Amino acid sequence: MHRRLYGRGALFDVEPAGLVPRLVGIRPYELHAEKPEHPAGPPLLVLAGGRGLGKSAVLAELWDAYTEHTRRGEARRRTPVALIDCEDEQFARPPHEESPESWSPVWQALLVVAEQLTEPVRAAGQLTFPRLTAGLVAVRASDWSGRTDSDRIRRELVRILLLNERASRFTLAGRWAAKVASKVIAAASGGGPFVAATVEATLEALSEGVTHRKEQRPATWYRSYPNAGGNAKRGLLLLAGNFRAGGTSREHAERWLVRALLADLAEAYSGIGSHLTRLGRPLVLLDNARSGPGPGLLDAVLRDRADGVGDQVVWVATVRGAAHPALGDAVRRELPEVARSTDWAPGSSPSSRALLVPLTPLSPDDTLHMVGAVCDDTELPPRFPHATHRLTGGNPLGIVLLATAAGQHPAQADSLGRLLTAKVKLEEGQADDGRPAYTELLERLVPADRLDELTVLAAAHDHDSAVALADAQLPDDFGSSGVRSLRARLAAEGLPGAPGHFVGDPFTRTLLLLRLHHRPADHARWREVHETLIRHYAPADGRDPDGQDPAHARYRLYHELALGDTAGAVAYLRDTFAGLRTRTWLDTLRFLASAPYFHAHDAAGRDADGQDDRRSAIALGRTDAAQEPPEGVNASLHLRIRRLLHAVWQVTDPLVLPDPKVCGRLEFELLQLSDQRPAGGALLFATSQAWPADALAGRPLRTPAQDDDGDDTDGDGHGPDDGDGVA
Repeated sequence: MHRRLYGRGALFDVEPAGLVPRLVGIRPYELHAEKPEHPAGPPLLVLAGGRGLGKSAVLAELWDAYTEHTRRGEARRRTPVALIDCEDEQFARPPHEESPESWSPVWQALLVVAEQLTEPVRAAGQLTFPRLTAGLVAVRASDWSGRTDSDRIRRELVRILLLNERASRFTLAGRWAAKVASKVIAAASGGGPFVAATVEATLEALSEGVTHRKEQRPATWYRSYPNAGGNAKRGLLLLAGNFRAGGTSREHAERWLVRALLADLAEAYSGIGSHLTRLGRPLVLLDNARSGPGPGLLDAVLRDRADGVGDQVVWVATVRGAAHPALGDAVRRELPEVARSTDWAPGSSPSSRALLVPLTPLSPDDTLHMVGAVCDDTELPPRFPHATHRLTGGNPLGIVLLATAAGQHPAQADSLGRLLTAKVKLEEGQADDGRPAYTELLERLVPADRLDELTVLAAAHDHDSAVALADAQLPDDFGSSGVRSLRARLAAEGLPGAPGHFVGDPFTRTLLLLRLHHRPADHARWREVHETLIRHYAPADGRDPDGQDPAHARYRLYHELALGDTAGAVAYLRDTFAGLRTRTWLDTLRFLASAPYFHAHDAAGRDADGQDDRRSAIALGRTDAAQEPPEGVNASLHLRIRRLLHAVWQVTDPLVLPDPKVCGRLEFELLQLSDQRPAGGALLFATSQAWPADALAGRPLRTPAQDDDGDDTDGDGHGPDDGDGVA
């Protein structure tokens, strides 16, 4: 079973075998063969999801699962495996600026992948890549032409030639490669064309000493290159020329280089006895495959497989979001569905050769176990794991980092807000105190180049309110187009909007709003943003506030509540209690109480008390004596609504642990209201039982499906917008 991951058993299980061992043909952490699924060729597995869902962690676990360490500490693969991060700096630009036409991210990725695949595999011979070696040398040769820095050329050439050298304890690593490099450089430095001479010398070196027909094939493989006329040297020169031409010609050449890698792997797995020493399929792991070399590699593999050029390599790629343009016809399966069988069959299009599996958030039980593993013997409040799951929505990165913060600051674990603002050390022996936990999380969860804009727009509800914030708070050139572009980018990365919220993911939105509140220290930006939205949702000039669009009224009250002004929200809920449908009224209460809450500040924005949370005291009725309800209203109903609003506000706040006393008062107030409105009494009674239970269990509040109320006549068991109470 997997060692550090939770909720990913569908990928790693052994008995019965999960998805990965069925594709690779070896059980993870064991040298035990498993019957491979899809013997004609496996699907290209794509793990999709937003940031923080553990895609990179899954690939790292796969790397470890098929790697063992000897008693001397040497790494030995159980099957050939390679792992690259397509966003790594080495794939962003060529190593030398002189000749970018002889380099590409795909070229670099193939070199790095092949280097890793040549590493020793237990009980099997070392892989070599003669076809790929010849192709990589041919492409880079034009950059070496006319250069005087022969040492640099030698280093680059030796690195490529090492892909075709079998290491032995009786020979020094690199001896053959260095010898061949000297011959190639000497031959290419003559009077003839440099690239042609380099290619010819490389082919001769690869064929040197070969006696068997099988070993001769790599040197002649490029004879089949288009227009090569059966001449391997001409094929390599055409390959290099197409690569240098760029555009679609380069894409064609890159496909042949990928095909060369796969042909070398197929050669290693063919012939008598190979099945006895090579138990599993090769495994290539591509993290962040939307970037750098990722699209080119995915396209090459999928197109070749669709064209009948099959291979047995298990490719596992990760992408943010599930709307990748190269995966339009991919077979899509939920994670639990692939635990025992993929039920995958390719169609005619290249993308149908891919199997897309979104990674799901972790369950409350997974969160409980993960917190326990991270915090070890640290004593935490019993509801901490539930509150952590509610805040993070099961995001593994968020769970781990919050648990780490709790382990380092156990005295602050009764408030997730305090933990998020506490500095956290992510490495043992770290010299400084680290950075606030919310800063570490946002650096990993949102695009870094748009963090400041998202911090402001996190308070918006839709396009219009986001534009209003952009006009008031962001640079002049951002505007409506910037809002649309940012929303499209978030959707592409798996962070789409949601009804009532510009930033759809509640966890990410909470972190952004926390950052907005703390930057700058006087909280001025926080006030400005909410005041902007209060004006945006205010009634038009001359209009009666009572005649305002209900949705706009609720949004306005929501932002007043975020600034600590509760009078308008209490009055609205009090005055609409008898008139609104019971479900609509409850959903409105729930939406208003979802407004972000931060402790009180003085007029200058300074913290009045770092531990101040007045909601509990108000919810429990401790401030009723000092209250003067407005004239002409039912004083009892007014105070009850005030207590109820603050109770829901406290128990639904994702940054604090719900107070059991407040949950009890919440139940009591709803029960009392059920007596005051007979037509909606059944729904109010059911809600009085459901909401406290949800809050204490760390679940979002859900209004029960109660259909027998006289004023709930739509028959669907839900309000017009059960997500945020805004129709």
